[in-house]
Amino acid sequence: MPADHESCELLRAVARRSANAVAQQEICWFASKVRDWGSLFRLAEEHRVMPMLFSRLADIGSALPLIVQERLRAGYHRNVFHSLANAAELIALLNAFEHEMIPAMPFKGVVLAASIYHDLTARPAGDLDLLIHYRHLMRATAVLLERGYQLNTPVRADGTPAIPDYYEYHFERQTDGMVVELRWRLELAQPRFRRHLGMDWVWPRRRIAMLAGAEVPDMSPEITLLVLCMHGTKHAWSRLIWICDVAQLLDSLPDLDWRAVTQEAKQLGLWRTLALGVLLAQRVAGAEIPQGVLRRFESDAAACRLARYIQENLLDEPGSTPAGRIPYNIQLLGFHDRVRLFLSLDFLRPNERDRAAIHLPRWLHALYYLVRPVRILWDRSAR
Repeated sequence: MPADHESCELLRAVARRSANAVAQQEICWFASKVRDWGSLFRLAEEHRVMPMLFSRLADIGSALPLIVQERLRAGYHRNVFHSLANAAELIALLNAFEHEMIPAMPFKGVVLAASIYHDLTARPAGDLDLLIHYRHLMRATAVLLERGYQLNTPVRADGTPAIPDYYEYHFERQTDGMVVELRWRLELAQPRFRRHLGMDWVWPRRRIAMLAGAEVPDMSPEITLLVLCMHGTKHAWSRLIWICDVAQLLDSLPDLDWRAVTQEAKQLGLWRTLALGVLLAQRVAGAEIPQGVLRRFESDAAACRLARYIQENLLDEPGSTPAGRIPYNIQLLGFHDRVRLFLSLDFLRPNERDRAAIHLPRWLHALYYLVRPVRILWDRSAR
């Protein structure tokens, strides 16, 4: 059931995050027009922005109905409790991994809140996400099992993933509902994205974040930006909080090395993924982007088209993607990645019949990609 117009407009105003008087008046005005607070709360929960809604409506105070104030306050206290519980468990897990000499990189969740919002309760506490080396998977699994977690991911008899190319284990502890996602690769929803971005990418450039008084490893700002854009793009930016996270990161780091992050995005095939995330942060959440950088992203017609669609449908049809001949995940690819994908299709992959049609030395085997369509056309014309 679509949310009512007033709820959508209030959440859009809250997401823009401007602290000036005009912005606050706008929030007050939209709040006074809300007719269905239940609809608003459902929408805010769906988009994971209840803590943000609470903080932005706090200045209105007594102007809100009493029942609304009580529900906002109760939601805030629940999130504080879960955030502190997540922080305590994360610190304990990192210590346990360190004792076993297992490097682990936390990301998203309370670490992201602490490092870019400077308040671990500023965004909802969800799962605990940890990135490790695949070679440490069995030992890390043992640590989690010893702490009362159950592994809910199908595995083989030797403990390795039962599903080929899988990249995460899902653990849950029944006693308190704590959930840990243990990953050894960061994935994107692009077909055949096989760059295996993992600990070798993030660990050498790590920094330190303070979480509930403890030092914990944290991704560099540039890598954090790319990871946030990868995650949001993978899920078609279906939650407002993911756009707000990118905007908050950019606002908290005015000296971000844009040259380094755009160059790395190009090398990794993430240029359009980065462009889409930054454009949404600027258009939806009012992030400040250097004009030269913004112009480069706006010059990408496909990224602008996707950003416009997501912005227009974010609250009414979250997670939807534009209809058309080219699927969403293919539109994210640049020219070279599209060519690479095209050549990787099984239909175009050379086989023994192609090699039998003409003999080429090993160093010219790439030419079989040209031989194959000619051979197929020849076979069909000879029928």
